[in-house]
This record gives sequence, structure tokens and C-alpha cells, in this order.
Amino acid sequence: MKKLLLIASLFIYTDCFCQTERQIFEYPNLKSLISTAKKVAILPFNVSISYEKMPKGMSLDQIKDNEKAESIQMQQAMYTYLVLKSDNYSVAFQEVERTNYLLKKSGVFENIDDILSDSLCRILGVDAIIKPSWAYANTGSEAGTIASMVLIGFPTKVRGSGRFVMQINSAKDGEPVWRMSKEMREYGFSSANALMERMMRNVGRVFPFQK
Repeated sequence: MKKLLLIASLFIYTDCFCQTERQIFEYPNLKSLISTAKKVAILPFNVSISYEKMPKGMSLDQIKDNEKAESIQMQQAMYTYLVLKSDNYSVAFQEVERTNYLLKKSGVFENIDDILSDSLCRILGVDAIIKPSWAYANTGSEAGTIASMVLIGFPTKVRGSGRFVMQINSAKDGEPVWRMSKEMREYGFSSANALMERMMRNVGRVFPFQK
């Protein structure tokens, strides 16, 4: 048992997502935004977590709490990734703390999806917003994943799958200018930072604000 727990603890931060085909949509107004935008804000992630079999001892309220926590963790992880590579981009990214403060001050933090994108841009004082979402469905068990690691040396059992969506909306009219959708399958355990690193490595190759 101790051996199993040790392996699990060592593996929990390992990047264990297998990626599938991505879809990218570029809208006609994209070039206009790229040529004029100076600052972009990243909204908190719209996170949805579901389980094929509810974990023992977990409640729906706990799942909601996990969704809220992961929403901010992934928002911060995306900001960190983009800022570390800021020399590659033609825009600056607004600090997450400022973005969330302004959303809360305006009373829209809890209902962002109900607010028009151009209104959100005015609240945040930016030229565009990134609207990210992550829908994750857990279809396996930790026990099964750990067992495959012990027997084979790496996880072979699909633990879950998710869809990552990243959309950019312009402040001019609130309309979308760029959208990427990517499905991923999870074979092991991943932290929010490891997951975002994997996601953004793919986004980085097609991100529209690259110089």
C-alpha cells in the first residue's frame, strides 16, 4: 500500500493528458483587432466537473467549490504562461488580480456569462478579453490508474476527458474574433498548472497576437 501511495504522490504533478484534434476558428474582424489591440484580460475559467461515479464522501457542494477554485487557478496559470512569453506577443496581459478586482467591484464576478463581452471590456479597460472554459468528465478511478502504473510502469487506463475552449472577443462590438477548441484525454493525475502548461503549449503555436 505504501508503495502505491508513493507512486501516486510522485505522479500527481506529471503531465498525463493525451491530446486529440483541435479546431480553430478565425473571424473576419480578427486582423483589425490584432493591428490595434494593446491590452487583453483573461477572465476566470468557466469550469465544469462531472463524474461517471461520484467519489465516496464527495458532495455536489464540494464539486462546486472545486470548480470555483480551479477556475481561478487555471486563470492564473494561463496568465503566468502568457506573461513569461510576453516578448513573443504584440499585446500586454492585464494582471489577474486587477481583472478579478474590477469584476467584483462592478458586481459581475459571479455572473460573468450573463454580461455582454463589450461591456466586460469596458469594465476592465481592455481592448479584448479571453473567455476560457474547461469541461472535465471523470470516467475512471484513481485505484485503476495507480494499478496500471504499478503493473506496467505508466498509466494506461483513461481516467477522464475534457474539452478546453479559448475564445477572444473584441471590445469594439463584443463579437468573437478567434476561437480554439481542444479535446484531451487524461491517463494519470495532473495539477492545474501542469494541465495549463500542456494546453498553452498548443495554443502558443496558433495564438493570434504573436509578433
